[in-house]
Amino acid sequence: QVQLVESGGGLVQAGGSLRLSCEASGRTFSAYAVGWFRQAPGKEREFVATISWSGAIINYADSVKGRFSISKDNAKSTAFLQMNSLKPEDTAVYYCAARFGPSIKDYEYDYWGQGTQVTVSS
Repeated sequence: QVQLVESGGGLVQAGGSLRLSCEASGRTFSAYAVGWFRQAPGKEREFVATISWSGAIINYADSVKGRFSISKDNAKSTAFLQMNSLKPEDTAVYYCAARFGPSIKDYEYDYWGQGTQVTVSS
């Protein structure tokens, strides 16, 4: 089992930045890939970014490329999502998830955090 806890969400103005953290406990976090997903009210959960266990493989959704950056610190059992140039349409609950091997598909992930709210005001 892997337990994931997100933090770092909040209210920010458009153009601002936030850094989300995903702290893991339980099994060896370094063996897992991490994905970030988000869900806005009334919408389906969507892929944001994923990183392999070593950080060698990274993928982003087109909507966040060039603005968001995913990283992973295995020594601290923590993954991060740096979000810059935020837009109102980035408003959502952000979730981190873990599995063996990176994936853009949420149903392939085995472990999920509880989510953290990000609100971007215009």
